[in-house]
Amino acid sequence: MPDIMPERVALFIDGANLHATARGLHAELDFRKLLELFAARGRLLRALYYTAVVEGEEFSPVKPLIDWLDYNGFSVVTKPVRRFTDAEGRSRIKGNMDMEMAVDLLELAPRLDHAVLFTGDGDFRRAVEAVQARGVRVTVVSTLRTQPPQIADELRRQADVFLDLADLLPEIARPRS
Repeated sequence: MPDIMPERVALFIDGANLHATARGLHAELDFRKLLELFAARGRLLRALYYTAVVEGEEFSPVKPLIDWLDYNGFSVVTKPVRRFTDAEGRSRIKGNMDMEMAVDLLELAPRLDHAVLFTGDGDFRRAVEAVQARGVRVTVVSTLRTQPPQIADELRRQADVFLDLADLLPEIARPRS
């Protein structure tokens, strides 16, 4: 009987969305455990972490995480936040990484069996549908257990599998001090 090749898997992590989801569940994630969990489930080809960064700041709270991820098996995709003034004249920042994540998902699709998206953003529904049409199974990780839920209903319905982050916490959360 021939050997069955392990499933080729890639993780696509919307950093801001995952952070908000974990915070909503009162949890802090251990990214080493997260990587180990999915590496044990298949042949992990990539673990991509997407985040916007504020350029020129002396200290950014996300910088130590980005450095750690970069040195520990994650491909970190960043872009600078954009500053703008809203209709009421308030200064705002915007750092949406959706386009980068969607493009990478579509580019990697021919080499994947399974894509795992850590996001609840409904904007990804069409990208998920597109990679599914190419034969890629898609799991979305977010949560229904916050008020309001962090997962957009249309994204949850489009995914082949929905995993509630709350159910993964026993395996991937940092112990509370």
